[in-house]
This record gives sequence, structure tokens and C-alpha cells, in this order.
Amino acid sequence: MKVYNQILSNLSAGKKQIAFLVDPDKCSGNQAEAFIKAVEKRPPHLILVGGSLISNPIGALVNYLKQHTEIPIVLYPGHPTHISPEADAILFLSMISGRNPDLLIGSHVVAAPLIKQYNIETIPTGYMLIDGGMPTSVEYISQTRPIPAEKTDIAVATALAGEMLGLKLIYMDAGSGALNPISVKMISEVKKNCTIPLMIGGGINSPEKLATAYNNGADLVVIGNALEKDPGLLEVFMDVVSNSTAK
Repeated sequence: MKVYNQILSNLSAGKKQIAFLVDPDKCSGNQAEAFIKAVEKRPPHLILVGGSLISNPIGALVNYLKQHTEIPIVLYPGHPTHISPEADAILFLSMISGRNPDLLIGSHVVAAPLIKQYNIETIPTGYMLIDGGMPTSVEYISQTRPIPAEKTDIAVATALAGEMLGLKLIYMDAGSGALNPISVKMISEVKKNCTIPLMIGGGINSPEKLATAYNNGADLVVIGNALEKDPGLLEVFMDVVSNSTAK
């Protein structure tokens, strides 16, 4: 089953989903082995590979993950060079919260021929950076301002525009290591007004925050920085997913 169809199938069945974000600069050697052992014990729905600024080749990590797990590997590119032919899919990110033309269409033009050559499934995704209480790498690298945390009306209108343009997924992100997760009000209002899957990330560093995101409309939650700091959280996060799905 294609990755996007899998997301839709889980959504139709009322299943909450989780993705673990892996940064190639922070996952190699013993770290990669430990990660594989952990996710094989309690597998997430997806593994995202990428980040705003990457020094190590992304392909090496994708190949390693593909050799050691059956979990779908999805590219989360911060640059057109962050592509690997071994990946199962790529989030074809259009940064609809900003006005940087490269991140709205320019980088996509550069990457599209290579993605077609590699025959990677594309998931057109409206990426929305939300203020998480501190400057983030994605804000600096993208040269865009996040949507203010309290401006729910702007977030709703932006997500709606993305859906009307034909995007298949909305990803609202407070950024890696955000002080504050995206507010309950913003998640619930965007979910109420859009029909495509809603993915939430940034600042979700506890099982309570994960449950809150699910309970207010998140279909798929991305966890990255929290697991880098404390891999032991994987077990409790997966328990939250199971309990939320069972409701």
C-alpha cells in the first residue's frame, strides 16, 4: 500500500498515527542500532528522515533503515538535495505559512525531475511553521516568519488555502525543540475546517502533550527532539497512541 493511502486508511478507521523524525546528523553507528531495536519493539506508523540543515548524506541513513525495518521511510527534506531513491515516499513540502518563493515552488522545480527519475511517491504537503516560543532552525534557514501562536484565524485560512490548492496533507510545526506545542485551539479549529489529514509537530515532549494533540484533532503527530533527548519516552508515547486509537 502506498504511504499516503496507508495514512488515509488509518484515518478512516479512526486510528491515531505517529511518526518518528530522525536527523541523519544525530543518528549513526550505535545510535542507529539502538533506534532500530527500539522501533522494532514498538513500531511507529512512519519514520521521517531529514531536517532543516543536514551535514551527513541522507542516503546512507535511509539505506540502513530500509535494510533493518519494514516501517515506511518518508523523506522530510529541507533542501532539494535531501533525496534518496530508497525512500518509500517524500513529503513534497510547500511552505504555505511563508512567502519565500523557493520554498513555495522554486525548490520543487529543482527536485521534481530527480523524484520522477527515482519514482518516489510524493505527498503534496502544506507546511505551516507556527511560533513555538523561541527561534528555530527552520525559521532561520527558511528565512520566513512563523504564524503567531495566537493567530488561529490566519492558521485556518492558510490551511484552507492549501487544501483548495490541492495539497493532500497539512503539517503544522512549531519547530524542533519548541518551548510550546501548537495550541489546542489552533489544532482544533484547523481540523474543524479542513478535510485532509492534519499532522502536528514541535514541542511535544511528554505523553500528556501527545494525548492533548490527539484529543483536539491531530491525525498524525511527529516526534523528534524529545526522543533524541530521552529514548525511553518511546514506550510511553506508543502507549498513548494505542490508548487514543482505542477510544
